[in-house]
Amino acid sequence: MNIFDILGPVMVGPSSSHTAGAVRIGYVARKLLKDKPRYAGIELYGSFAATGKGHGTDRALVAGLLGMKSDDQRIPISFEIAEKDGLKFFFENRESPGDAHPNTAVINLQGESGRRLTIQASSIGGGRIMVNKIDGITVNFSGETHTLIVHNYDTPGHVAGVTGLLFENQINIASMNLYRVGRGSYAVMVLETDQSVGENLIDEIEKIKGVIKVTYFEGEE
Repeated sequence: MNIFDILGPVMVGPSSSHTAGAVRIGYVARKLLKDKPRYAGIELYGSFAATGKGHGTDRALVAGLLGMKSDDQRIPISFEIAEKDGLKFFFENRESPGDAHPNTAVINLQGESGRRLTIQASSIGGGRIMVNKIDGITVNFSGETHTLIVHNYDTPGHVAGVTGLLFENQINIASMNLYRVGRGSYAVMVLETDQSVGENLIDEIEKIKGVIKVTYFEGEE
């Protein structure tokens, strides 16, 4: 635990969980999309659904999708800015699934180039978040560091191929988690790294046989 877990972040809004955390979820979703969002279908669960409107959770999520951070003075007028920017969005309150954190949002995004992304993330306090799923696959990462997400078929050699390329490029792995739908089926590896992963290296990883796609989040130094 650090001081920001106690005091919370520098922010605009009444709640670090419902406002600052919500901004962060939208911001991370935009960066993962790697495109300018044009459409966002946003599902709110738990206390996000119950009390989020009063805390400005809806405006905070849209602000993040527009690229704002938690201290941006424009958060209260994010809806108006989104309309001018051409971002269409709608909200739907849902009953919380049994395994979800009380402050959870699912965002279905489409960018101006047609790129799509579905992200489930939760606000866990102090403005911090946890990304739980991407496109329905469990991932669980904080978005606080450089994060490489490799979607691949569950066949031998993929972990060695990816980690070997990172080693060759002198990129240190801080943490690594593996997930799969089932044996020999769809799998995901999530690697948090100390160094930034460049576009050229991402291209190399995408060329590995059996890799379906690569999603990368550029952490903040």
